[in-house]
Amino acid sequence: MKAERLLAALLLLQAHGKLTGRALAERLAVSGRTVHRDMEALSVAGVPVFASRGSRGGWQLDENWRTRVPGLDEAELRALLMAQPRVIGDAGLAASAERGLAKLLAAMPGSLRERAVSIRQRLYVDATGWRGPEQNLSALPLVQDAVSRDRTLMIRYRQAGRERVERTIHPLGLVAKGTTWYLVANTPKGFRTYRVSRIEEATVLETRFERPANFDLETYWQASTEQFRLRQQYVATLRLEPRAADSIRMWCHVQPGPTDGRRDPDAWVTLRVQFDDEEGACFVVLGLGPVVDVIEPASLQARVQAAVAATVERMHDRNRRRRIR
Repeated sequence: MKAERLLAALLLLQAHGKLTGRALAERLAVSGRTVHRDMEALSVAGVPVFASRGSRGGWQLDENWRTRVPGLDEAELRALLMAQPRVIGDAGLAASAERGLAKLLAAMPGSLRERAVSIRQRLYVDATGWRGPEQNLSALPLVQDAVSRDRTLMIRYRQAGRERVERTIHPLGLVAKGTTWYLVANTPKGFRTYRVSRIEEATVLETRFERPANFDLETYWQASTEQFRLRQQYVATLRLEPRAADSIRMWCHVQPGPTDGRRDPDAWVTLRVQFDDEEGACFVVLGLGPVVDVIEPASLQARVQAAVAATVERMHDRNRRRRIR
């Protein structure tokens, strides 16, 4: 563990040139005293690390003590650095990617390294979602291992709205859609797609399998997602205040039709809006509140009405309890 921390500290100093003890402590998740001991250990091992005093002081390496990696031009550097490791969406994997990127930065010539740091400061990726907690990707490292070595995988999988199942599958590839990871696998019933966050347990077997001839992950994914989109299509007809209609057009897919954009006597707009499912439609409608009416389907009307009624009743109950106190 200490060896890994010393290597991480060394790479950080190579990448940044100079860091304060506090900055190193925060990045390595240790105390300032531990940082001081680690710097002494690096010095004893022959690494030319030293501390500079003053308001702009900190720990740094001798400028000539580094390796170089030639061959990156400006366009390649920009494209690589703009794909920040946070996009991975998993803290452990992102940390590994950051270490790899730190190695690359550490090996760059000074001028190119400064340009790289400048580029990274111009993009921040927040992989957390607005609508819920981060996904559980604890099984992802094992899944990656099975995929990379063509090993059979046993999983315990929690299906959406159904019971857990156990499957023995041949993992063919991983797809990252946004911050959500999917596993494409071959099964006795053909190709199947599994959401990695729903894999509760994973065991990599030593049994090696043969990949299907001519299987192309990108081709399969594009075809399967198009089928899923057509199968899961959920359309609701909404009557909206004009500004709310503008927001819906920005965030959702609006189907063209005879009512698209038509304004009624109150200047409201009627749109046919496509959602992933009824739950997503209900979430959006409740968020818009008084500036939207549900025209159809009737099931969405009933769901929204029930949610509003439950909210009103809960507020009345809370107010009654306060008056009693």
